[in-house]
Amino acid sequence: MTPPPGWYRDPSAPHLERWWDGTAWTDHRRAPEAHQPQPSPAPAPPPPVGGGPTRAKAVALTTAGAVLVAAIVTGAVVLGRDDGGGTGARTAPSNASATAAGPATAATSPSPSSASPSATATGDPSVVVDQLNGITLPVPDGWEKPQYVADNNVVMTTHGTYDCPTHTGLCRHGLVLTLTATATDATSPKALAEQDIENAADLAYDENAAGQRLYGGITSHQAVASGQIAVAGRAGYFVRWRVRTAQGSGGYVQSLVFPSSVGSEAPVVVRFVFDAGADGPPLSDIDRITKGIRPLGDAGTSGGVGSSIGPSG
Repeated sequence: MTPPPGWYRDPSAPHLERWWDGTAWTDHRRAPEAHQPQPSPAPAPPPPVGGGPTRAKAVALTTAGAVLVAAIVTGAVVLGRDDGGGTGARTAPSNASATAAGPATAATSPSPSSASPSATATGDPSVVVDQLNGITLPVPDGWEKPQYVADNNVVMTTHGTYDCPTHTGLCRHGLVLTLTATATDATSPKALAEQDIENAADLAYDENAAGQRLYGGITSHQAVASGQIAVAGRAGYFVRWRVRTAQGSGGYVQSLVFPSSVGSEAPVVVRFVFDAGADGPPLSDIDRITKGIRPLGDAGTSGGVGSSIGPSG
């Protein structure tokens, strides 16, 4: 059995405590409280060497009574607040890894499933494959496939990291996540997108899984764009918010929902999290990524009803 989520002694810095999310180390660290620090769940392996888009492999350590899985984080922040409780049990993936996370990587909302989209690293650095949802997404200039990212729903990130505004971790200027929507009262892409956007914004810029507010919390938001849109030949819907935070420039969060073309055709949720300000990625990248989404194995599908995604706000 693996240790439950919590603060444990950091194996790479024993004078600090580090957050263990139940399957992997994140980059949340703190000075020990007055209480005696808990023992580390498992020794952390050294970080992988060499470049490339592949994720760090989890290291299984067998003891007399249990197998403990730990993965090293090279500057990770997993942001998230699951106000309604997680949906379904999350299993530890064989390539569990942790991230220098950005505007938000987090536990999923009550409506989208917490199952990993199984984004596959292909030989083509310009395309990421989401096997679970049956789609491929283009990777624009300035973006890369996730490296050392704890949230398996993240399918691409901007290059590099920076100190979060509250100086409590490392953030990224942009993230794209894909999830599978589960059965809820909302069934249409429009209803699902409108339901998902608030939680997506909270996970991105409010409180993370360890109870930290890397941006000081959300102070306000404004809906700047929404509408019907065709994605991979399917009629979908998107909602975009401009979020302002107590510290930093805040950002833009978009929830895009459309039916999958595989399996039971469950709705796919694509979340975009872009920092605002001069260092954030251009909002036109949302258009580029959206227009480049294809059904798995189909390189020719594009356009259709609502193919314009409206103003970039």
